[in-house]
Amino acid sequence: MKKSRDRFATLQAFSEVEFKQAKMHLATRVTQMMGRKLEEGDWGEVYSLAKNIPLAVWSNLHIDINYNGLGVEHKLLRCSGLNGRPIKSVCGTTMMHPAATRSTRISDTSQPAEKVMVEVFRQYTELIELRRQKVSASSPDKKPDMRTGWLLWEDSLSEFLYFEESLKSPQPSDYYAEWNAPPAKGARKSSKSLWIFERNTHKKRFSVTTSAGVKIQPYFDVPSPSDPNLYYFRVQGEPLGADTIQIWVAASTAKLLNQMLGSLDKNAVSDAIVKLSPKLAKQNALPGNKSELATPIQLTSKAYEILTKTWEGVSDEHRTQLFLKSLEANRP
Repeated sequence: MKKSRDRFATLQAFSEVEFKQAKMHLATRVTQMMGRKLEEGDWGEVYSLAKNIPLAVWSNLHIDINYNGLGVEHKLLRCSGLNGRPIKSVCGTTMMHPAATRSTRISDTSQPAEKVMVEVFRQYTELIELRRQKVSASSPDKKPDMRTGWLLWEDSLSEFLYFEESLKSPQPSDYYAEWNAPPAKGARKSSKSLWIFERNTHKKRFSVTTSAGVKIQPYFDVPSPSDPNLYYFRVQGEPLGADTIQIWVAASTAKLLNQMLGSLDKNAVSDAIVKLSPKLAKQNALPGNKSELATPIQLTSKAYEILTKTWEGVSDEHRTQLFLKSLEANRP
C-alpha cells in the first residue's frame, strides 16, 4: 500500500465492491435529504451498508463503528466557500475540525501552556483508550484497529471525499503549546485558547478552546488526489463523458418518469426536458422511500443544464420531481 505521508499515513477503508456500494447508498441518502444538512448518522448508515456490517445507533458518547475489531471515529466537515471549485481543490491542504471531543476539562487557564497541554492530552488519551477497550471487548479475539474517518462534502451535496487514518493518542514530547489570548472587542470578554504545534514541523495540530465549553479542535491533512486511500464520490450531476451527465433519483421517481415517457433512455428523457416549457414554477416534492435504492439516469449535457436552470430545486431528485409535475400538467 502506497503511503504518501509518514505520521498521517492513510489506510484502506473500502474494497472496490464496498466503494461502489458506498456510492450507491450515498446517492440514495442524498435523494432522501431534500437539501437538509448531512449528519453523522447519515454517513454512519452509508458506511455500514457499504461494508455489510450491523447498523449502529449514532451517538457522540461512543465510537461510531465498532465491529469485528474495527473501531472508526467519524468526523464530518462541510467545505463551504468553494465558489464553484471542485472539492478536490482542498486536497493537499490542512483543515481544522470544530471539535474532536467535548469531554475535556481545563481547571486553571493561568497555568503554563505546556502544563495544560499535557493535561489535555492525558484526558484525550483516556477517551481514546476507553473506546479502544470497548472495541476490544466486542471482539476479544481481534487486535483493535482504531481509526479516524474524515468525510468532507460541499454545500450542494454533489461531491464528497473520504479517508481514514490511525486513531492514536498524541504524545506530549512531539508537541509544544502556546496560549493565544487576543484583545477583547467592545463588551465581549476576551477568549483564550491553547494552540498546540507539532515540534518537528511547527504546524498547528490542535486548538483547544476554553470559553463556552472546552473543545479539542484538531487540524488534519487532506491527502493528494493520487492517494489510493482517498475516496471521491460524485452523486449529483456526474460527468460520464463528453455529452453524458448521470443523475441519481429515487426509485419511485424513476418509475413515474418511465411511466410518463415510456423509457428512461438518455435521449428520451433529455428530449422531454429540452422540449418542455414548465407551467409549474415551484411545488413541494416528497422524499424518496427509504427502502428503495436510488436509480441512475443519464442525460445529455444540454438537458442537464436546462434541468438545473429551469426547475430550481435543492437536488437532482428535487429538480426531477418538479420536472415530473410539469410533465403531468402539460399532458394532452
